[in-house]
Amino acid sequence: MIRPEIIIAVKDVEKSSQWYQHLLGCESRHGGPTFEILADPEDDTVALCLHKWGAHEHPTMMNAAITPGNGLILFFRVTHFETAWKKAQELKAVVAEPPHVNNNSGRNEFSLRDPDGYYVSVTD
Repeated sequence: MIRPEIIIAVKDVEKSSQWYQHLLGCESRHGGPTFEILADPEDDTVALCLHKWGAHEHPTMMNAAITPGNGLILFFRVTHFETAWKKAQELKAVVAEPPHVNNNSGRNEFSLRDPDGYYVSVTD
């Protein structure tokens, strides 16, 4: 089995953790100001890890002044698409694309920016 565990650098781990937990319904498995593991509460699969910029001297996570996410889309498939869209509205997230049917996949999808500017797409 191969399963990726994506780690993104963020300015405020705890704030970003709350944002993703609210949007996706995931749960904290680590917590704290420098590192977070967010998991699916149904099967405990890691959905996303958050790492504070500059902590632990990882070479690609040192410069918080760069624009994060160039070439990256955080793509999440969720069971409760309409609930996620409602949560995105509650978060007052910057919406890049409102809900629509993606012509390539035939699935419902919306896209927005997280608190650090990462591009996040949610689909059913």
